Amino acid sequence: MSISIKNLGSGIKKVIINDPKSYNALSFETLNSLLKTFKKLDKDNSTKVIILEGAGKGFSAGHNLKEVRGLKKRSKYLKLFNLCSKLMIQIVEGRKPVIAKVHGAAYAAGCQLVASCDLAYSTNDAMFATPGVNIGLFCSTPMVAVSRKIHKKRMMKMLLTGEPIKANFAKEIGLINDFYLKSKIDNEVFKIAKTISSKSNLTIKIGKQAFYKQLEMPLRKAYTYTSKMMTLNMMSMDAHEGISAFLEKRKPKWKNK
Repeated sequence: MSISIKNLGSGIKKVIINDPKSYNALSFETLNSLLKTFKKLDKDNSTKVIILEGAGKGFSAGHNLKEVRGLKKRSKYLKLFNLCSKLMIQIVEGRKPVIAKVHGAAYAAGCQLVASCDLAYSTNDAMFATPGVNIGLFCSTPMVAVSRKIHKKRMMKMLLTGEPIKANFAKEIGLINDFYLKSKIDNEVFKIAKTISSKSNLTIKIGKQAFYKQLEMPLRKAYTYTSKMMTLNMMSMDAHEGISAFLEKRKPKWKNK
């Protein structure tokens, strides 16, 4: 089984890419399993936050190059890259916040996976790269996700040189939120996930989807759209409960409605 799920409590589920022998390479099987897992958890009302990590020495080395070399046909290459893109879109467009917890290397499609997550944290010795140029294969699909997180010139340097960057620089350019010692990252990421899980599921869903949609819009259209979304949110029971709880100086009791 290339994917495993752990229930951490408080509505937090950990999704583990469990293929350490291949450095958690994103094969057809792994991509399919990840896509099915994220779709399943997105529909699961008990799941509030998802943490994504890799087993073994690191997060993910990207596509399985042995598998890629054996495909040979144009249609099979296209099928692979389309499948990978579907996974990334599912993470972005899904209702549940996804947090990448990275150790070791996150390269190529592995780096793409990190960038697709809503939040990302790593160990202080983690490395990130889009190194496809080194093997004659430009990281065109990974750059879609990564270029939406970091500045264009930073992105182009990663793409053109294929050189890895360290965790402190990844934080500086906005690829990850923060980095921690290996001994502390589990607790730190869990604390962040628990804080998010304490909020209204409905509010998080509306907010996450609105965030990504408005980014693709011109300024005036974005304000028109988000005004409608805030109105929709305001009509919910949870918004009324949250405002009442704040004014009455008590903890809100979310109904997720």
